[in-house]
Amino acid sequence: MAMTASRPTGHPGYSETLLRRPESVAVARRLVRCALTAWGLEELADDGALVVSELVTNAVQHARSEVIRLVVSRPGPGTVRIGVVDKSKAPPRHRPPGNEDDSGRGLVLLAGLTAAWGTDRLPWGKRVWGELHRKDGR
Repeated sequence: MAMTASRPTGHPGYSETLLRRPESVAVARRLVRCALTAWGLEELADDGALVVSELVTNAVQHARSEVIRLVVSRPGPGTVRIGVVDKSKAPPRHRPPGNEDDSGRGLVLLAGLTAAWGTDRLPWGKRVWGELHRKDGR
């Protein structure tokens, strides 16, 4: 799988361009787990892996480009923001799943796991993100 190398993005953070393929979900989970371990925030790793799985899966299904961008940043000592950027301008849409549906629960899961989540419109697409906070508030 061709992709760029992970690189720091600022205060601190990691960013990686991924192919818009289902296999990229596992790569994204590894990057999030590595970032959280490097920052001493292992307690957020399971939730972070689920959040990034939902965000990347949604982008793989709905984006309009060959690649997506994963950004993992740390805006505060106990806060992590996981974002996925794609070239579709359509915001994520909540749709109630049926009992037999295999999909449709991602935004409900995102809202339940994160302290906050949202969509940032970009001139050429959007960024969908979720924030996780340490349980102890530090």
